[in-house]
Amino acid sequence: MNISTAIGAAHDSVSGVISYLTRIEFGEGAIQKLPSLLHELGVTKPLICTDQGLIGTGLITRACEGIKDYAIFDGTPANPTEEAVMAAWDVYRTEECDGIVGIGGGSSLDLAKGVRILTGHPPPLGQYAAVNGGVTRIHGKIRPLIAVPTTSGTGSEVGRGAVIITADGRKLGILSPYNLPSIALCDPELTYGLPSRLTAATGMDAISHCLETYMAPAFNPPAEAIALHGLECGLRAIESATANGMDKTARRDMMVCALEGAMAFQKGLGAVHALTHPLGAIRELNLHHGTLNAVLMPEVLRFNRPAIGEKWQELSKRMGGDPAEACERLNRRLGLPSGLEEMGVTREMMEKVSHEALKDHCHATNPRNATQRDYMDILERSA
Repeated sequence: MNISTAIGAAHDSVSGVISYLTRIEFGEGAIQKLPSLLHELGVTKPLICTDQGLIGTGLITRACEGIKDYAIFDGTPANPTEEAVMAAWDVYRTEECDGIVGIGGGSSLDLAKGVRILTGHPPPLGQYAAVNGGVTRIHGKIRPLIAVPTTSGTGSEVGRGAVIITADGRKLGILSPYNLPSIALCDPELTYGLPSRLTAATGMDAISHCLETYMAPAFNPPAEAIALHGLECGLRAIESATANGMDKTARRDMMVCALEGAMAFQKGLGAVHALTHPLGAIRELNLHHGTLNAVLMPEVLRFNRPAIGEKWQELSKRMGGDPAEACERLNRRLGLPSGLEEMGVTREMMEKVSHEALKDHCHATNPRNATQRDYMDILERSA
């Protein structure tokens, strides 16, 4: 599936530029194309960015079969840090690599994007964060990147952003059209047998992307249509995929949900992600991003209801009733945490997060303006 479309649209007082500019190779067994795709991009020795868990499964050996020469960095943490990116960059330079392959969940893919930025830009990474004015500092003179997801959640394989905990301890988005992977290689077979808890958490991450980008106020009808289709795929598949890791149809639909959620969220996300980014930066907890999204989604939906108009009715129709209540019921059926306190989040942490959320790039694209007090209320009601 190749997508390369630019659309200009105007309606009454609303106008904008809408673009989808990435290449996707999708299908069962697609991982076998990796050597030929690297050759096509002119990469002779890639750095494989992954984590130790995947190394242990043998998946990396399988994925790299047919690649003559490569180096591996397997130190990706659950929430990627600038320190880890710099360690991977050292391997890239020492091994004289000329391209990058990210294989894993969103953390490995985001770390790979961070390394890629450094192939054409000097450190530190924090200067390229969107909230620090970094978008215009990123150019296209960087090495190729192939992104290979092994979970169905973040959609980082088709996203223009990398979310990194920078040296100052903040979890920030590094955003640029140049940050899109050269190729997204999406093989649902790589998700077969994924543990049920991880399937549920990553799946709710994908669903949250579809919900938030649909609610975001920017004018982008294609993004909304893609988000709604992704939501439909996710809602019909997540429980089956969680219950049976080898359900091929459910695994494919969840990968489509993750893919489409991320294709659409160039339209913008919102309060869920404005909160989960600083929550994910709490080092002593090391919380899973998708689980946080699932826990916060019901209260953010309730907060946004007055601002989204007819979209509430559309979501109600697709979700079988009140969207916030539907999310709560789905979380319970999936066995996800009942609230933030169960995850170890204290009121003191909430207070700090409520201030940090105002600085996050997703804060500006929530459909309803949120104050620090609003964020604190959402956190407390999600406890």
